[in-house]
Amino acid sequence: MALYVEQATKKFGDFTAVDNVSLRVERGQMHGFLGANGAGKTTTFRMILGLLDPTHGEVSWNGKPITYGTSPEIGYLPEERGLYPKMKVEDQLIYLAELRRMPRKEAKREVANWLERFEVPHYALKKVEELSKGNQQKIQLIASLLHKPSLLILDEPFSGLDPVNVEMLKSAILDFQKQGATIVFSSHRMDHVEELCDDISILDKGKMILSGSIRDVKRSFGKQNVRIKTEGDLSALMDVKGVEKYKKTRDGALFQIADEKTAQTLLTESMKFGTLRHFAIEEPSLEEIFIAKVGKVYA
Repeated sequence: MALYVEQATKKFGDFTAVDNVSLRVERGQMHGFLGANGAGKTTTFRMILGLLDPTHGEVSWNGKPITYGTSPEIGYLPEERGLYPKMKVEDQLIYLAELRRMPRKEAKREVANWLERFEVPHYALKKVEELSKGNQQKIQLIASLLHKPSLLILDEPFSGLDPVNVEMLKSAILDFQKQGATIVFSSHRMDHVEELCDDISILDKGKMILSGSIRDVKRSFGKQNVRIKTEGDLSALMDVKGVEKYKKTRDGALFQIADEKTAQTLLTESMKFGTLRHFAIEEPSLEEIFIAKVGKVYA
């Protein structure tokens, strides 16, 4: 089972929201889909879900076009709240599962299991509007997982959650992946993407500007960081040949360098500024790569 997006383009009149995007996510993979607001992520998700037809190109799941008939195989958590506020939590989850052809008895049992896992069984008979934003997000994630889809689209799944609940939901998503689900995951938190995803794609102004495994993307970036911790002032080292960026930190400095030869120079020179407590070569973060490629902070 695999998700294929092949040269997909979506136009609205003269405006091109998604421009010739190709994507392949194999069974059991979690793919990070990144882009600033307005980059075309949600439009791409809607084409994958079959809610929008591509102007050009194709989208397929398991070798077949995505239609109403394949909807039981797909789970979707939208960035916007998509729940009925006046409806009770249990009734709503069962209703949504039944829409995806899950038998009512099984749905009721699974609802109880998920509410227990997310530590909110006491909310079963409460209306959604009575819940906090964080607990509404839990219910919305349950709705996307409940019917046991084989393809899961998650758009900002940790929005509105505190760190404890983020870890709870991460665990559930990783367990779901281990069961063989294919997951496409979008988040503004780059650290979450690095931790959870196998591969990433970066979208900018509707175009795919970068795609591949996180390891290959970082290697292809061609730059590394050097973190130095010392009591001395290292600002003079910003002029060392090969240093591209310098950032003062609380206990030293962080340098972005073009090659490892520069790292050796920094090591030699930094030892002249007092006791060296820490020296490490670090790979670039996804956030650094995103800013370099897109030219703005991911927000």
